[in-house]
Amino acid sequence: MIPLLGMLGCGTQQPLPTVEEVDLESYSGIWYDIAHLPQRFQKGCACVTAEYTPLEDGNIKVVNTCFDEEKKKSRSVEGKAFPVSKGDNSKLKVQFFWPFRGNYWILDIRGDYEYAMVGGPDRQSLWILSRTRQPDPGILETLLRKARELGFDTSRMEYTRQVDCE
Repeated sequence: MIPLLGMLGCGTQQPLPTVEEVDLESYSGIWYDIAHLPQRFQKGCACVTAEYTPLEDGNIKVVNTCFDEEKKKSRSVEGKAFPVSKGDNSKLKVQFFWPFRGNYWILDIRGDYEYAMVGGPDRQSLWILSRTRQPDPGILETLLRKARELGFDTSRMEYTRQVDCE
């Protein structure tokens, strides 16, 4: 019952802060999923990538790809990301299947768009992304520490296998 209260906004968690602004050209390209909170659609996935491409209408094309270890083949899904409110491109809704949209809030960007931390305001989804398959362990720990401070249960994080992917 308590998680339901938090989802309805009745919990005691503080609002989830996002980065001030996202340079979509710098954010575009391929990101590697380094770690994430468990998600049904990622079960059994290795070598997970997300590719973002800005569209002329201000939205973002999203292509998520993974290697399904059970089926021994790659699978991908294409969707779009939409700003939640005009002028704020750090809070997005991502839609892969109509009419369902999920929260995609950019919580942190490190370096020159080399690392990103993305999650949802209910704190049930969280991804740590890197431009390389093997991230700097110090930066990874810094992002995990920040996630804990923001109220995410990082003890549940799953680390994505990003070796033998090619």
